[in-house]
Amino acid sequence: MVQTAVSSTLPAASDLMLQVSGLNVYYGESHILRDVDLSVPKGEMVCLIGRNGVGKTTMLKTLMGLLKPRSGGIIFNGEPILHRSTDQRAKLGIGYVPQGREVIPRLTVKENLLLGYEARTVRPKNTQEIPEEIFELFPILKEFLWRMGGDLSGGQQQQLAIARAIMGQPQLLVLDEPTEGIQPSIILDIEAAVKRIVATTGISVLLVEQHLHFVRQADRYYAMQKGGIVASGPTRELSNEVIQKFLAV
Repeated sequence: MVQTAVSSTLPAASDLMLQVSGLNVYYGESHILRDVDLSVPKGEMVCLIGRNGVGKTTMLKTLMGLLKPRSGGIIFNGEPILHRSTDQRAKLGIGYVPQGREVIPRLTVKENLLLGYEARTVRPKNTQEIPEEIFELFPILKEFLWRMGGDLSGGQQQQLAIARAIMGQPQLLVLDEPTEGIQPSIILDIEAAVKRIVATTGISVLLVEQHLHFVRQADRYYAMQKGGIVASGPTRELSNEVIQKFLAV
């Protein structure tokens, strides 16, 4: 039997960037999320794992205000945000990279990046300048600044999408399966960049991921099954039993 982690291992509420409690979400009358409790400590990476169709993307869409829960609460950096719109949540400091990346194909890499400034409450004086930190994280983007977003490979588009989110200076970065359909060498680049983002900026990360090596880079994990959280704990304690049950195909 898979053991659920003891909740006392989590930091105090004041040290949490995100607190989700008792979240219930329906599509019509289909009950998709069932009493979900989930927390992301400040400056940590948390991974949400589970097989396809268990509610992981629904969880992230609800967090971003794209879906409305029937009950439950979401507190971001100490503030309840259920009444906030999606764009307001972005301006509060939640950067979201959805499945499929949603890079704008007929804009250049630079133009896609500059859109990230829209999420800032205070914009820089020079709104046409890309911070050098972006290129330190994703060097390939500097080479391709004038290339159309739609002409990039899947892995390059994913790097662009993450970089665009970082341009908004989020406090929480939410990534929905960032390695899906990407070649292994680029997966390692994205992994390294996300780890560096957490280590050097203090940004918290909530990650939905199936790639085991990436999952193990997180500080904590939550496992979902049939719309509910059924196991959680530090990733150093992520057992083969949990992996087989919630990740193995």
